[in-house]
Amino acid sequence: MRRTGRVVAAVVAATLALAGCAPQEARPAAQVTVAPDTARAKIGPPAPVVPTPPEPRPQPARWPLTGVKTGTKKVPARPAVSVKIENSAASRPHTGLHRADIVWEQVVEGGISRFVATYHSDLPREVGPVRSVRPMDPATVAPLRGILAASGGQGPFLRAVERSGTQLLTNDDGDRGFWRSSARYAPHNVYGDVRTFARQADKRRAEPPKAQFAYATTARKATARQHGSRGRVADVRLSPAQRTTWTWRGGAYRRSDDGRASMSSGQRVSARNVLVLSVRETNTRYRDPSGAPVPKAELVGRGKGVLLGGGKVVKVRWSKQGARKPLRLERPNGKQVLLAPGTTWVELVPRGDGSWRVT
Repeated sequence: MRRTGRVVAAVVAATLALAGCAPQEARPAAQVTVAPDTARAKIGPPAPVVPTPPEPRPQPARWPLTGVKTGTKKVPARPAVSVKIENSAASRPHTGLHRADIVWEQVVEGGISRFVATYHSDLPREVGPVRSVRPMDPATVAPLRGILAASGGQGPFLRAVERSGTQLLTNDDGDRGFWRSSARYAPHNVYGDVRTFARQADKRRAEPPKAQFAYATTARKATARQHGSRGRVADVRLSPAQRTTWTWRGGAYRRSDDGRASMSSGQRVSARNVLVLSVRETNTRYRDPSGAPVPKAELVGRGKGVLLGGGKVVKVRWSKQGARKPLRLERPNGKQVLLAPGTTWVELVPRGDGSWRVT
């Protein structure tokens, strides 16, 4: 009996233990519900759709020496070719002068003037008459890192051009592209082919030149047009032997030499921009065949001048830090000068001996 009672008690205790555990094991697992608002707070709002900006439209290529659109995607990989051109009465009318991008007019011995005409956007087959180099030429052409074509010149002047980093081609050395015209008498009868000159460029000159001036995108945005006063006629007296006049007509400044229309290949010589700059002039120790001292316009330095464009004129200050540096133009308030797209002529007026008047 005692043993039976112990068994019964053990059975009862086990049953009670099982009964105590059953409710816990049978209880369903707790369900976690997340309110919709709470879910959004945790996930966050959907990211806004940011539209991809359109790719910038490629800017049209522009000729570096005129600021005019090329009509192509890239500027042709060819050098600038400068040609030394005579401007005595015996040399007129000229050939191909009106097709140059930039032309510099400078006083040489005897008070007559000569040109350095630079071609890049247009390469004419015939230009001239071609004459010899002068001491101010290296500082004029060096920033272009291109070619200078001339009939010849004194040894020191030729070497100075080559030291400036410019490739020199001369008729005296037999370089290709020169010939003598039977329609003129020597020494006013040397002519040249700019395309042939360009084809002789060495490997260092396979790139277009850097811009020599800053250009506005349109003529309306040019500095003279925006800030200038009336300037329709510029009467420039380079010396007693050379008077140059520029008259605004038909959207350009038309050139005259000593009161007569300047002609080139049957067309009137004209420019969109005319820069008249006061420069210091010195006499070198060299002389021409007649015995006259050879002058030099000092381009490295600074000075004053005026810019004509769009029938208006504005005062400018110019500076050039070295022979291989381009000319920098500023207004008297220090702001950069922007030229109108198109051809540019630069008049280097001797300080003291030369003068100009704009009306």
